[in-house]
Amino acid sequence: MFNQARIIFLPVLNVLGPILIGFSLSMLVPLVLSWVKEDGAVLGFALSFAITFCTGLIFWLSTQRFRRELIPRDGFLLVTMAWILLSLAGSVPLYLNIEGLSFSHAVFESVSGLTTTCATILNGLDDLPLSINFWRCFLAWMGGIGILVMAVAVLPLLGVGGAQMFRAETSGPMKEGRLTPRIADTAKAFYNIYIAISVACAVCYHFAGMDWDDAIMHTFTTVSLGGYSSHDASFAYWSTRTIDWVAVIFLIIGGVNFSMHFLAWKRLSVKTYFKDVETRWWIITACITPILVVCYFVYAGTYGSLTDAVFYGVTNAIYVISTSGFCNTNYGDWPMVVQLFILFGSCFATCAGSTGGGIKMIRAITLVKQGGLEFKKILHPKLVSPLIIGKRAIGIQVIFSVLAFLMLYIAIAMISTLIFLFTGLDSLTSFSASLACLNNLGPALGSLGPASNYSDLSQFQVLFCCFLMIIGRLELFTVLVLFTRSFWRG
Repeated sequence: MFNQARIIFLPVLNVLGPILIGFSLSMLVPLVLSWVKEDGAVLGFALSFAITFCTGLIFWLSTQRFRRELIPRDGFLLVTMAWILLSLAGSVPLYLNIEGLSFSHAVFESVSGLTTTCATILNGLDDLPLSINFWRCFLAWMGGIGILVMAVAVLPLLGVGGAQMFRAETSGPMKEGRLTPRIADTAKAFYNIYIAISVACAVCYHFAGMDWDDAIMHTFTTVSLGGYSSHDASFAYWSTRTIDWVAVIFLIIGGVNFSMHFLAWKRLSVKTYFKDVETRWWIITACITPILVVCYFVYAGTYGSLTDAVFYGVTNAIYVISTSGFCNTNYGDWPMVVQLFILFGSCFATCAGSTGGGIKMIRAITLVKQGGLEFKKILHPKLVSPLIIGKRAIGIQVIFSVLAFLMLYIAIAMISTLIFLFTGLDSLTSFSASLACLNNLGPALGSLGPASNYSDLSQFQVLFCCFLMIIGRLELFTVLVLFTRSFWRG
């Protein structure tokens, strides 16, 4: 079995080498920024670049004789190992530049950024060097599009096919469709759209009231649906509410499947979005959820004015259900029913193929439609009717896949809650932390709510959160299949 593991692992390690080398180059951006701003972090970024570059080079050179074309099974190991190694590499600048930060906490911050969870473990964000805050936000931006989807465009140059990586990393139950004939062209299309949306977001933030530094950093964590901020108060740092409305618009855009952005651009038609059933329901959810929250605020008298009820209700509801995790008020003080309502919304609201986390809207649609179909079959036992979503008939294998995913998601959420309870967290914090990490949401409820962070967790709790964030980002099966005996036996 050891020999079989060696045969599987070493060719993957050969591909991980160039990925690490490429990732090390991204550290040159904050290095230059630190040098220009003279914020004292140049040496830390230089050492981090050298360590990551040399590690990648060693991986690549030492495994040259094991190089081969990857098969679909290798994609799962490659994706998982890439997220782990890149998270470790991303933590090095944080560990070297932030005084008193433990390595496990640095890893948490890096994992949280790359998975676009953006649950921070740091205090005093306003006092951090600009380059460090930039690096945190830049990690979220790179993780948002999926580092591996970016890398799939260059892997053919290394002689490695990228289709298996794209299938393993992209989200949703129906991954077979491609926008372009070649997988590399698909990745490039996503990358170009991502950059275009980012530029538009940065410009809007700047004209809404942010300086360019904050505009760029918050763009990174908005289009990625991340949620990191360079300020402890997040969006409450600014007095102008225009910034929050800009964020809401781009978070809704970020929650849409990037395939829809590509098709809308290609056809030069906004109607493309409304023809897609999943996009329609994401937009409907993004409208109905805030309306219900505001109505409850008015009914309960949570805010003294309708203007405040609308502003805080709409913005924070979108912040949560989009899995971004931004905030402009402590919604931990809201009525519990509202807190749980928007937390559950984060479980399914965003689209597959977006930068959001959770179960995804397409799976929720599949489950609801299949449930309705089962009611019809109970009333009409001889009825033969396929499941139709939009104009597409959904195969039974996809339905089974969705059901299996939901079962696994619920099981992991329950087990994770019990683990957090066993390690000393209260029930609300335990449950919400499990969902917040699995959904890549960030802030939880209770003692891990928006007014606090994850800094008080024990080392085990921190590492367990990292595990949940990674499996949530890679949609459970991609990681958990590695723990099966059949995977390593071939």
